[in-house]
Amino acid sequence: MSSTRTVLVIGGGAAGNAVTVLLRRAGLSVDLVEARDDWNATAGSGITLQGNALRVLRELGVWEQVEASGFGFDSVGITAPDGTVLHARDDLRTGGDDLPATVGMQRPRLQRILIEAVRASGASVRLGTTAEILGQDRDGVGVRFSDGSEHRYDLVIAADGLGSATRAAIGITDRPEPTGMAIWRIAAPRPAGVTRTDLAYGGPAYIAGYCPTSETTLYAYVVEANRDRASIPPASYAGEMRRLASAYGGHWPEITAHITDPAQVNYTWFDRMLVEGSWHRGRVVLVGDAAHCCPPTLAQGAAMSLEDAWVLVRMLTDSDSWDDELFQTYYERRIARVRPVVEASVRIGQWQLDGVRDADVPGLMARTMTMLRELP
Repeated sequence: MSSTRTVLVIGGGAAGNAVTVLLRRAGLSVDLVEARDDWNATAGSGITLQGNALRVLRELGVWEQVEASGFGFDSVGITAPDGTVLHARDDLRTGGDDLPATVGMQRPRLQRILIEAVRASGASVRLGTTAEILGQDRDGVGVRFSDGSEHRYDLVIAADGLGSATRAAIGITDRPEPTGMAIWRIAAPRPAGVTRTDLAYGGPAYIAGYCPTSETTLYAYVVEANRDRASIPPASYAGEMRRLASAYGGHWPEITAHITDPAQVNYTWFDRMLVEGSWHRGRVVLVGDAAHCCPPTLAQGAAMSLEDAWVLVRMLTDSDSWDDELFQTYYERRIARVRPVVEASVRIGQWQLDGVRDADVPGLMARTMTMLRELP
């Protein structure tokens, strides 16, 4: 493949950063544009990275930094609201036996690691910049940027997230839909006894859980039915989350004591979306949340995005023909893997909404994760 081929990556989240690093490693010329001036480097509390995500991060060359910055563990627990452990099992190492089953880490730290990798790759980066597709033909895409400049690329990769403007610009009309749930999240000090994710189903929230993110930190979350955001004053966020969390036992009282600053609490609805049919139009192709999203009940959102990047770059670098057949094959490979993850993630939440008390949540988790042990 000629190293003169040029690629524009729109969006500097997990998928966009990953695809940029991998393309640069293959010798392609890559421009990355990100709408936010700060490269989204400070937002978020924590992130759960399971083995299949870790496998891609190792391919990016950042596994050692992730390992050093996060908290690895190999089991998951299901508890009663009072903290009693009802079920605990070893989790599957979906990235292979040489990686932990899961690493929890602070989301801003992961973003900074990926930013450093993009910078080191030699890609051209423009922050505070958006892109508009002007037109394309079988050989490339014309793009106008928000600063008024224009450029032509052999390929545009849209990694601009759930509300992707690029997705809409190329005529794909799918939009995210709320599932009926919402999540309260906060980063907090880690109680010494928290060494894995524990999940409680029931109580005043549908799900209450936490994940260690370093030797000293964790992120905690409670899930309830979604409410109109406008009806919840931001100044009340800590009180709202504390009200839900205070009903849980075990390690929760120690965690709840730190839910005091409303500015540190994040409230987000659960959404789902899966673009069907194809993830491209001509020489513009979607990756990550621009093509699919699922509620975090299986903690696979970032993993699916990272896998998209890995698979797409391998296909691009193995082929001289960047055509409809190539991009349709990419879609078919990924949809077969992403669809069951989205469906299982939604189903776990729907069971809680429907009040199904005998739902086999551990069984559905295990069946889905077993599938993910195979290479994408």
